[in-house]
Amino acid sequence: MAYKSILTIVAGANLNDAALEGAVGLTQAQDGHLDILALGIDHSTPGYYYAGTNALIEQATLERARQEATECEEQIRAVMAKRQCRWSCESALAQIGTIQTIVGNRARFSDLVVLSKPYGKDKGIAEEAILEAALFAGNVPVLVLPRDQEVKRPEKVVLAWNQSAEAMDAIRASLPMLQQASLTNIVIVDPPRHGPDRSDPGGMLSQMLARHGVRAEISVIAATLPRTADVLARHCEDQQADLLVMGAYGHSRFREAIMGGATRDMLEAANIPVFMSH
Repeated sequence: MAYKSILTIVAGANLNDAALEGAVGLTQAQDGHLDILALGIDHSTPGYYYAGTNALIEQATLERARQEATECEEQIRAVMAKRQCRWSCESALAQIGTIQTIVGNRARFSDLVVLSKPYGKDKGIAEEAILEAALFAGNVPVLVLPRDQEVKRPEKVVLAWNQSAEAMDAIRASLPMLQQASLTNIVIVDPPRHGPDRSDPGGMLSQMLARHGVRAEISVIAATLPRTADVLARHCEDQQADLLVMGAYGHSRFREAIMGGATRDMLEAANIPVFMSH
C-alpha cells in the first residue's frame, strides 16, 4: 500500500509558503504521481458593492485572480522542470464560496493531499477553506506541513487515539507511514474510566497495528494543560516525534469555528507535520 496519487494546492502567486517541495519529496519516496493545482482566488463578496459598480468591480477582481492563477502555474512549471518525479499542473479560478466544489472534485481522486499550515499571520480564510474542502468534500486524508518543513521518512510517530471514528480513519489512512516508522507511540489523554477498553487502553489498537507490521507502544497521560492540543504538542516534543496522526473535526465545523476545537488548536500549536482524516 502506498500513496500513488498525491495532490497539492498552491493558492496565490507566491510559492514561498507552499507545500510544493514537501509534496515533491513525498511523491518521490512513494514513487507516485503529483497533481498540482494553482488556484487563483477572488476574495470579493458578490452583492457587497453599491449598485452600478458591482459588475465592473467583480470583473476586475476575477481578472486579477485569473492572472494570479496563471502566474502561479508558470512559476510551478519552472520549478517542477528541475524535479525528478511524475507530475502534472493546471490552474483554476475560484471564489471563496466555490473552493469546496473545485478542491473537492480534484481531491476525491487522490490518495493524499499535502497542504501548508493554514493558520498564521500571513494566512487567511482561503487556506482554511482549502483544507476543509479536501477533508469534507474530497473525503481524503491531508498531510499538513509547517512552514519550511521537510518531508522525510518518519522515524517516530505519535498517534492521538480517542476511540473516535475520525481517529480510526486517520490511522487506517496513515498505515503506509506507520509501517515505515521505527516506532509509533499511541497516546491516550485521560481515557474514560468506564470505556470498553478501560482495563487495557489502546491494547486492541496496538494489536491491530502489530498485525500490519507496525511497532507500537502506548502512553496514557493526564490532561495537565487546559487545551488537549497543548498536551499533545508537549507530548510530541517529549517523544521527539516527527509526525502526528489524528482525527479531524470530531464536532461540526460551525461549532469548532465558534467555540474552538482540537483540530484548529492542534494545527496552530504543532511544529511537526500533522496527518489527519475525517
